[in-house]
Amino acid sequence: MRQISTPSDGELWAAATSGSSGAFGVLFDRHARAVYNHCFRLTASWTAAEDHTQNTFLLAWRKRATVRLQHDSALPWLLAVANNVVRSERRATGRRLRLALRVPAEPPAADHADEVAQRLDDERRMAQVLAAAQSLPRGEREALALCLWSQVSYADAAAVLGIAEVSVRSRVSRARSRLTGLLAETPVELVSTLMEDQ
Repeated sequence: MRQISTPSDGELWAAATSGSSGAFGVLFDRHARAVYNHCFRLTASWTAAEDHTQNTFLLAWRKRATVRLQHDSALPWLLAVANNVVRSERRATGRRLRLALRVPAEPPAADHADEVAQRLDDERRMAQVLAAAQSLPRGEREALALCLWSQVSYADAAAVLGIAEVSVRSRVSRARSRLTGLLAETPVELVSTLMEDQ
């Protein structure tokens, strides 16, 4: 029986550029979870991560004709877009979010209590990590989020960030070292476990 080959990101992107929503849908199915988890790591909020993921792919669809993929993978570019979406949203809605955080949440339904408690605990722990990460220079934060938290290769991260691969490695190393000193109970490498079952 002849095996059917799976199209690469480059092939799917080319088809999407020509107007194929089906090809773009395959790209979405392939990378949405990684983008979603990446957005959570940047916001410490699953709800915000869902909104940012939708906005990232909407922007990707709109810009598909002008984008050239690096190393035949759409993920590094999508994660860079997600960085910008989160940053823009944070600037635009910072005041509204600060006010919303002061409003107490409604008590969870009894049959969803365990799930809600786990999600709140994830958000609390990720907020601690994110608060510590905010003290890092922007370049180190971006390299850390891409390479350590979202498992993007150093080469792909370098292409997306527009810097040398050795610079990416250096930034990740410095960021890991600084965060290790700032985080007493949540090692940087364990942050990825916060979204395994989402």
